[in-house]
Amino acid sequence: MAKSESKRQLQVAELIKRNLGMVLQQEGSYIYGAAFVTVTEIKVTPDLSQAKAYLSVFNTEDKLSVIQLIEASQRQLHQSLYQRVKKHIRRMPVLEYYIDDTLDEMYRVDDLFQKLEDENQMGRDRKEEDKDDSYS
Repeated sequence: MAKSESKRQLQVAELIKRNLGMVLQQEGSYIYGAAFVTVTEIKVTPDLSQAKAYLSVFNTEDKLSVIQLIEASQRQLHQSLYQRVKKHIRRMPVLEYYIDDTLDEMYRVDDLFQKLEDENQMGRDRKEEDKDDSYS
């Protein structure tokens, strides 16, 4: 069983999440162009020296290249982020960036369910569906 995160880890994660989102909003277009990037989650190690940043990338087909551009601008982003949070933390964790494709997976599963329903393979008869709809 994994140990849950400490209160300080959660505080630092939330602080980084909020401020990294603002930094990406302000400086992101110069780094990766028209893509829309949101910070979905930050996981901080117990010693607060490293953090994993999970990013959702929209408005582009090549999400990996956006992450690579962000990694190439790591120093600039790190400095901008540190300027925002330096009064709250002593040392800025080293950030690693990952694609969070949870939303893409959700849409993919939803499409599969819709396809199964359209092909009437959901294990329900059309008569049952009509009866269920009449109660709504």
